[in-house]
Amino acid sequence: MPDEKLEHILHRLRSDDKGALKQVFQMCYPIVVKSIHRFIQDRNLVEDLSQEVFMRFWTKRHQINVTTSLPAYLRRMAINEALGYLRSKKNHSTDEFTLDSITETDAGAEQQYLYNELQDNITSAIDTLPPKCKIIFKMSRFDDMTYREIADALNISIKTVENQMGKALRLLRGKLKSYL
Repeated sequence: MPDEKLEHILHRLRSDDKGALKQVFQMCYPIVVKSIHRFIQDRNLVEDLSQEVFMRFWTKRHQINVTTSLPAYLRRMAINEALGYLRSKKNHSTDEFTLDSITETDAGAEQQYLYNELQDNITSAIDTLPPKCKIIFKMSRFDDMTYREIADALNISIKTVENQMGKALRLLRGKLKSYL
């Protein structure tokens, strides 16, 4: 979505134009559903959570600051919605404490520690990337943007995006080889 069109839609949203929300909904609903469906398989629940994303988007329309693309922003909201649901479901489940579950908890704590250590090392490795490489990598991996969307947003060629992603992945593989 070109910057002018994005700014126009955001302006309409901030002006409480429900037609703009409808336009965003029609354009981005499939992206939101697909993003949530990656985490949750229940179709009815996916649709409910997708609706919740758009309700939250409408509620926060005055504070929203989209820096990349609207589909990427909504995709991130959808992922957060799915993860939030899974987290709340996990917190609400009640398990009986048995010797087996205590052992599983200990193993889970160790796994969580190792996972956190890996996340810290990945974050550190990403922070050492050259600036342009880092921006492109984050747009691709964290904002779920396509190479075309990144190229358009940064006003560069797709080939440059491909080259920078290749460089980023090579550098990250080198820095994280002990985990691979």
